[in-house]
Amino acid sequence: MPRRRRVPKRQVLPDPVYHNEVVTKFINGLMRRGKRSVAEAIFYSAMEIIKEKTGNEGIQVFEKALDNVKPVLEVRSRRVGGATYQVPVEIRPGRRQALAFRWIIGFSKGRPEKTMPERLAAELIAASSNDGSSIKKKEDTHKMAEANKAFAHFRW
Repeated sequence: MPRRRRVPKRQVLPDPVYHNEVVTKFINGLMRRGKRSVAEAIFYSAMEIIKEKTGNEGIQVFEKALDNVKPVLEVRSRRVGGATYQVPVEIRPGRRQALAFRWIIGFSKGRPEKTMPERLAAELIAASSNDGSSIKKKEDTHKMAEANKAFAHFRW
């Protein structure tokens, strides 16, 4: 955290195909070693695969999957009098989106399909129909927050 002033948020440009800033942010999360063209190719290929498999527009499935994966609560460690408590806190919107991106991309990499576009498409389809590893991660996070609701008064 900076000591002097708040750092301004950078604006990202919308992607060239869907004209959507969320898609650009997702592609940035998918990107490795600055290879934007590779990340874009993976994402847009996944959208084509989704369109073939489901018959729906890929971007609609992507947005539905993202909404389904976004967590509402998480636990944060708080040290009080020598004991550490897991305190449930609400997540701000930017972090919700970032966690959803991270979970979808991370669990896509662990899937058994051969190519990354196929893996990403399969994870997005699963998430849009409320199952898959990323949805399970969200539910686990919510369960943890629910289990520690007794410590909510330690919230700061």
